[in-house]
Amino acid sequence: MLKVIKVRIYPDTSQKVLLASAFGSCRWVWNHFLNLINETYQATGKGLSSYDVKKLLPQLKKQEDTAWLSETYSQCLQQVCLNLGVAFNNFFEKRAKYPNFKCKHGKQSLQYPANVKVENDCLNVPKIGLIYTKFHRIIEGKIKTVTITKNCCNQYYASILVDDGKDKPEISTEGKVIGIDLGLTHFCITSDGSKFNNPKILKKHEVNLKRKQQQLSRKQKGSNNRNKSRLKVARVHKKITNCREDFLHKLFRMIVNDNQIIAVENLNVKGMMENHCLAKAIQQVGWGQFCTMLKYKAEFEGKVYIEVDRFFPSSKTCHVCLNKIGSLPLDVRYWICIKCGTKHDRDVNAAINIRDEAIRILQTSGTGDKAYRQTVRRSNRGRKKSTTVLVSG
Repeated sequence: MLKVIKVRIYPDTSQKVLLASAFGSCRWVWNHFLNLINETYQATGKGLSSYDVKKLLPQLKKQEDTAWLSETYSQCLQQVCLNLGVAFNNFFEKRAKYPNFKCKHGKQSLQYPANVKVENDCLNVPKIGLIYTKFHRIIEGKIKTVTITKNCCNQYYASILVDDGKDKPEISTEGKVIGIDLGLTHFCITSDGSKFNNPKILKKHEVNLKRKQQQLSRKQKGSNNRNKSRLKVARVHKKITNCREDFLHKLFRMIVNDNQIIAVENLNVKGMMENHCLAKAIQQVGWGQFCTMLKYKAEFEGKVYIEVDRFFPSSKTCHVCLNKIGSLPLDVRYWICIKCGTKHDRDVNAAINIRDEAIRILQTSGTGDKAYRQTVRRSNRGRKKSTTVLVSG
């Protein structure tokens, strides 16, 4: 089973110079071959594969004006060509946008596909040497790939891909089921009635961030004072990111530990961001990152993560009698079912319906697969109220 462990590394002054040179070489190779692919396509109507551009690397190293590429570990440059090919594949399959040119400002990355070893409290990196590393856990298994990154705060990290030789645990559907409804006032509401407040981390640091950005805007472009001010802004953004990730890690760890089947709603976050009144709040809350964390952690522990279709009327359906009301504006937080008279908390009712719909999907398919056509709707006939204890897969 493959796992990624991200650790903080502390290169010394000479190693920072070598890393900066390696970052620059990989960045130049990416930009050079991306430009070559663009020109080739404009001239011939056909592009170049990652294998085609990788064969051109030895020629570049022999040229006088690009002989400095030999100073960088050769496999890192080859990996840049492979990554460029993957970027184009993602573009053609509509998973990403067209590849962009890389800039020396901002985040930098460098990938070592082999020959990186762990020695005591250091990483032994080819052509760099031993880099002191803060390991927060033991690295067990075979190291496959190591990606070294430098963020805008001039902090260095290493993402270590490890194969521990173990198989993924078998997925079981026997256990407690929980439905999760994501929101803005409360970050998430569970089907058992628990509500977790939205920490609103960006709002807590907004005044400090605004002040630092104002100071940055007054600095002359290209000056050392502007670079110092830019680092101050980057540190505030890094602080916001760390606080958000800390909150999400603690929350999803608690949910995964206590439940076997986790059901969430498949939200169209990109479409919701088009609402300019809520775009800022939706951006800072981090729904997508939270769902990604839930998914990979559930898979690692043999638990079921299932997404209910976004068009499923979870808020407008009474979970007791399955009566569906016509409309339910966002400002209505409580409503009473006209058929059975049950008073509902809008969010708790939605979480219960998401849980019950996930159980229905599992009982129907046995695998958690669902129809993706937007015209498919749930039928209320013959549907029984589900419990939260056992589901047989």
